[in-house]
Amino acid sequence: MKSRSSRPLFQLFALLLFALPVAALGGDDPPLPADCTEAMSTFEMNACAGAEFEKADVELNRVYKEAVASIPDMATGEQPFDKASWEEALRASQRAWIAFRDAECEDHVEMFWAGGSGRTVEIIGCKTEMTEQRTKDLKQRYEIE
Repeated sequence: MKSRSSRPLFQLFALLLFALPVAALGGDDPPLPADCTEAMSTFEMNACAGAEFEKADVELNRVYKEAVASIPDMATGEQPFDKASWEEALRASQRAWIAFRDAECEDHVEMFWAGGSGRTVEIIGCKTEMTEQRTKDLKQRYEIE
């Protein structure tokens, strides 16, 4: 199993990839191509993938908050099915899911790229797909639109 010591390296790479161009532009977000399906450079592909992940993450956070808010109507009032126990179960599940998603995408998927230039976009794409699936699962389970 790969140690977590590589995570700071990945985070440094991500910081350099996104923060330095932003700083050079005076703090504005780097421009995305008009159509991300036509992204040509590694920078454009990574920026487009990052934008998709951000959108998926915002939606997951919205749905998660709605799921937590719906628990009082679903809880029975008796342990272990009371509101507090249910909320803690959902929070624990979400924390475990985030840890799994990050380990799968940042540690496992990365192995297939051996440091290649497509690595970052693949990692971000993995996180986006898993985030969209988690959102779908929570919507279905908690009957959220």
